[in-house]
Amino acid sequence: MSGFREPGFSDRQKAAQEARKNLLNKFKSQPGPDDPAVVAKRAEREALAVKRAEAKAARDAEKAEQKRREEEAAALETARIAREAEEAAAKAAEVEAEQKAKRDARYAARKSKRK
Repeated sequence: MSGFREPGFSDRQKAAQEARKNLLNKFKSQPGPDDPAVVAKRAEREALAVKRAEAKAARDAEKAEQKRREEEAAALETARIAREAEEAAAKAAEVEAEQKAKRDARYAARKSKRK
């Protein structure tokens, strides 16, 4: 049985040179930037980026519209609450004036009885 032979310096150097050559061949075999396939892929990516940008703009517009609607609803609710508070204050003032008029009438009646 033959044992494991540890690679020597020349073997390692040769392996490194082969690896560099394979890497260079792999790099050279790739299509260049003016290759039709590369141009088509780039155009496809750009079209996809444009679609994404349009979708994002549409989402942002929808969010802005939703926010505007919520603010409008909040303003209407605030106006309704203020109107109800004003009506309640007017009603309280009316009741108070009515009570004062009754009290004054009773007071006047008591005064007129004494005389």
